[in-house]
Amino acid sequence: MTSRIILDVHALQNVPPSNLNRDDTGAPKTSVYGGATRARVSSQSWKRATRRYFEGILDPGELGVRTKRVAELLGERITVLAPAVDGSAALALAAEVLHAATGSKIEPPKRKVDAAKKNGDPDPAPESSYLLFLSSRQLDGLAELAVEGAADIKAHLKDKDVKARAKRIADSRHSVDIALFGRMVADSTDINVDAAAQVAHAISVHRAETESDYFTAVDDRSGDAEPGAGMIGTVDFNSATLYRYAAVDVDLLERNLGKGLDSQEAPATPVRRAVEAFLDAFVSSLPTGKINTFGNHTLPDAVIVTLRTTRPVSFVSAFEKPVTADGAGGHLEPACARLADYAPEIERAYGDDTAQTWVLRVGQATAKLSSVGDEVPSLARLVTTVGAAVAERLEQRG
Repeated sequence: MTSRIILDVHALQNVPPSNLNRDDTGAPKTSVYGGATRARVSSQSWKRATRRYFEGILDPGELGVRTKRVAELLGERITVLAPAVDGSAALALAAEVLHAATGSKIEPPKRKVDAAKKNGDPDPAPESSYLLFLSSRQLDGLAELAVEGAADIKAHLKDKDVKARAKRIADSRHSVDIALFGRMVADSTDINVDAAAQVAHAISVHRAETESDYFTAVDDRSGDAEPGAGMIGTVDFNSATLYRYAAVDVDLLERNLGKGLDSQEAPATPVRRAVEAFLDAFVSSLPTGKINTFGNHTLPDAVIVTLRTTRPVSFVSAFEKPVTADGAGGHLEPACARLADYAPEIERAYGDDTAQTWVLRVGQATAKLSSVGDEVPSLARLVTTVGAAVAERLEQRG
């Protein structure tokens, strides 16, 4: 079997009263696992938080934008390249080029057109009927192509070579977030991108109950003649020790990014940078649901990272039997003990001799995890150590 490079990331994180990710009723999401109701934070929610965190650690040129309003985004780039082409002319160019590149119809939504006619407003900008995810480099390339054919874009795009070039631009030089989280283009499935990263739904290691906070708000302008609250309501919340897990297929990430986008870089450099960014962002990020209400700003107490050559391996089975609070009342310490017992057993039965494991932990409650792998003192050190190990494996393989 061909050797692979797989990155597993596990984290245990205490979250106090909070509502990170709510369902259609406004309550925190839950799931049943091991016959017990657990607190849950969806994969989508934490992937969104991870993508948002990228904005603070990566250059904008390495990221993409996912939006229906992609014509406006491309139109702005067209105008920067050709200032004489602006407004509706730039939007029209953008719509034609995007249609050629992605197959998606780019036109003003009917409801917005009807509203504009009714109110006597200008025609609305064209949009895609679904979210389109394009990298900054792809948008720059499509803008250049649009400006080249600005005199008669329809005739320009009738040339088969030009149309093929438009599609090629949309399917090359992917951004870090597209390479990691994938892209679906409904009208051109051949330019879809399979996600290199998989993120599990985070679940509590113990039984969790949803509670309800009854609140009141006082009207600052009310006087003694109008006693009582100006508003009353309830907000649901829970608290949990979460087990979080994600995996990155480094080989697929390498294919998605392409080797050596910068001719001055070693082939492994773009992949290393993407792995480091993902590890940093996944560990550090936090969904922002009801964050102003609860201020639940925590970080993981324990992080375990493994590089392996087989397939991704989650340790969630360690918590199939719900953890019960220890004598002092906490769930973190018994959860760490459970994980410290389970992880070596899985590695013994299914692991490979080339696997490398690192542990980042905080406090005495996590002490038992020190035997699971090589301890590192900080997240910054963990990120650079794992990045270097990934680059070394890629270079050894050639």
